Amino acid sequence: MADLIARHAPPDVVVVSLQNGVGNVAVLRDRLPGRRVLGGMVPFNVISMGEGRFHRSTSGDIVIEADAAGTAEGLSVPGLPMRATDNIDGVQWGKLIVNLNNALNALADMPLRRQLAQRGWRRLFADQMAEGLAAIRAEGIKPVSPTPIPAGWMPPLLRLPDTIFEALLGRTMKIDPEARSSMWEDLQRRRRTEIDYLQGVITEIADRRGLQAPLSRRIVALIRKAEADGKGSPALTPEQIRAPGRLP
Repeated sequence: MADLIARHAPPDVVVVSLQNGVGNVAVLRDRLPGRRVLGGMVPFNVISMGEGRFHRSTSGDIVIEADAAGTAEGLSVPGLPMRATDNIDGVQWGKLIVNLNNALNALADMPLRRQLAQRGWRRLFADQMAEGLAAIRAEGIKPVSPTPIPAGWMPPLLRLPDTIFEALLGRTMKIDPEARSSMWEDLQRRRRTEIDYLQGVITEIADRRGLQAPLSRRIVALIRKAEADGKGSPALTPEQIRAPGRLP
């Protein structure tokens, strides 16, 4: 995409990266010297319905790196506000931590809301988040949560009993009953996933910092196996995901 922008966009164009992950802005700035590149974060989920129709299925406002030109304000439209931030790095790392559930949802083969309604899946997500938080804090990074709940509070809250968590979720985030992660859609459509830029980032940090991160490594292996099998989501249980050794 950076090479396409370099070939076709005017030199004074403003480039806003809204992709998941934490390395996109650096790549764009390296490939587009002299152009203004801003980081961004999309907190909500979008489902492709086919025939050019897309459905927004979760809540939240787009966040864009603040600049003197007020780009975030200029891009805001009714029904789709965009907020400026002076800490886009923290925002993107916070989104990465939440996005660790993308792979779990892809492996589960069930809607996000039904997945998060089950304590077994939430405990798995909580353990995955705790592992990710430990890794990025070892890098000296302070994540900014994309939800009203601070990132450090999320693992214990996810472990709460179902009824308490459901009441809390209903007050903080709206999720369409049929919403699923984009990684689930990638598996269904036999596309390469973004696992290397989510759990793969955590395992890379763990390798450099001497951390274990066994759950992240296991999930990377399961997603890569699902990609290679080309049969869509494997519909695993939390217990199968946690089980060490042979891949199901």
